Amino acid sequence: MADLAAKSFSTEAAARADPSLTSDTAQPAQLPTDALPRRLGLWSLVAITMGIMIGSGIFRTPSSIAQMTGSVGGLTLIWSLGGLITLCLALSLAELAAMFPRAGGIYVYLHEAYGPAVAFVFGWTFLIINPAQWAAITVIFAEYASAFLPLTAGGKRLVASALIVFVSAANYFSLRFASALQNFATASKALALAGISVFLFALSGGSTGALSQPITWSLPSISSAAVAIVTVLWPYEGVASACALSGEVRNPARTIPRALVLSVICVTLLYLFINAAYLHVLPFKAVAGSELVAADAMQTVAGRTGAAIIAACVLLSTFGAIAGTAIVDPRVFFAMARDGMFFKRIGAIHPRYQTPHVAIVVSAILAIAYLWVRTFEELAAQFILGLWLFYALAVLAVMVLRIRQPTTPRPYRAVGYPVVPGIFVLSAIGLLAGAFMELPTISLLNLSVTLAGIPVYWVWKTVRGKSKARS
Repeated sequence: MADLAAKSFSTEAAARADPSLTSDTAQPAQLPTDALPRRLGLWSLVAITMGIMIGSGIFRTPSSIAQMTGSVGGLTLIWSLGGLITLCLALSLAELAAMFPRAGGIYVYLHEAYGPAVAFVFGWTFLIINPAQWAAITVIFAEYASAFLPLTAGGKRLVASALIVFVSAANYFSLRFASALQNFATASKALALAGISVFLFALSGGSTGALSQPITWSLPSISSAAVAIVTVLWPYEGVASACALSGEVRNPARTIPRALVLSVICVTLLYLFINAAYLHVLPFKAVAGSELVAADAMQTVAGRTGAAIIAACVLLSTFGAIAGTAIVDPRVFFAMARDGMFFKRIGAIHPRYQTPHVAIVVSAILAIAYLWVRTFEELAAQFILGLWLFYALAVLAVMVLRIRQPTTPRPYRAVGYPVVPGIFVLSAIGLLAGAFMELPTISLLNLSVTLAGIPVYWVWKTVRGKSKARS
C-alpha cells in the first residue's frame, strides 16, 4: 500500500516536471497503468464538493425541518448540528484520503480496513442507489425547467435524460472541462444563494417575519429531532462522494483535507444565512407550511419575478449537483473493476482522454434507465440514508487502521482524534436507529438492498474463481 501511495506521489512529481503529462491528450505510456492523471487542484475539489452538496435540498428541506422542530431556535440548532456532523465526517475521511490517495474513496477505505467482502457490498449498494440519485436530481431540474418551457411528462424525462448525457459526455472527453464547468456552476449558485439572502434582507422590512419575534429554542421530541437531522443531512450530502476523486488530486495529502473542511464550513454558513433570510421575510408558521419556501419568500418581496428567479436558481443548483455527481460516482465503479470486483472493462482508461470512460458510460446508462421506470418519490426514497451505514464504517476505519496499520504513513491525521470520529460514528448510529423507528419503509428498503449484496459477492467470487482456474 505504501508503494501505491508512493507511485501516486511520484506521478504528481513527474507532472510538475513535465506539464505535458497533465494534458488531456497525454499518451498512455506517460502514466502509470493503474492510475488516472492528477489534474485537480484545491479550488476545483472545493467546487466539486460544494457543487454536490448544494442541490435542490436547500430549496425544499427548510419547511420540513421547521415542521419537525417547531421553533426558530430548534431549526437553527438542527441546521448547525447537520453542519457539525458533516464536518466530523470530513475531518475523519480526510485522514483516509491522504493515506490512500487513489480513485474509489469509501470503497478503498472499507477494503483496507475490513477486506473485499464489505467493500463489495458497499459497491453493490452504491451501484443500486446512486444512479437513482442522478435521476432524482435531473427530474427536479426538468420540473423547474417547465417554468420556462412548455413540457409534458415525457418532455421532462427527455430534458432530464439530455442533462445526464451532457454532463457524462463532458466527463468522458475531459476532466478539465468537466471541472471547469463545475467551478463555474458552483461559484454561480453560491453567489446566487448569497445574493437571494441579501435581497430578502434588503427588500423586506421583516416586521412580520419570524426573526421579529422572541426566539425560542425548544424541540417537540427526540424522535422529531432525529428525523429532522436525517432530513437536514440531505442538503449536506457530498463530502464522502468527493473522496472518490482522491486519485486525481494534485498534492492530495494537503489538498484533500483543506478542500473537504473548507467546503463544509462554506456550505454550513451559506445554509444558515439563507434560512435566516427566509425567517426574516416569513412568519415561522408560513415557513413550516410552505412547500416551496424559497419561492414563497421571494414572491413576498418581488412578486412573480421573484418566483422566476428562484426557479432559475434551482436549475443552476441542480445542474451543478448532477455535474459534480457525474464526476465522482464513476470513480467508484472504476476502482471496483481495477480490483476485480466488477467487470474488468469498466476499469478501462481512455487512451487519449485519460478518463474512466466506460465507467462513465455505464453510470449514465443506469441513471437514464432509472429515470424512465421510476417516479421521483421512488427515486428519492431509494437514495436517502442508503449509504450512511458505510459512512459510519468508513469513519470507524480511521480507528481500526490506527490499530491494524500503525506504521502506514499518515500525511494528515484527523483533528480531534478519537473524539471527532467518535462523534460521527455515534451520530450515525443514532440517526440510523431513529430512521428505523420513524422511517421504517425507507430504512428496510435500503437495508434489503445492502443485504442482497452479500450473496451477490459470493456468487461473483465463485464465478471469478472458476474463470481464473480455466484461464
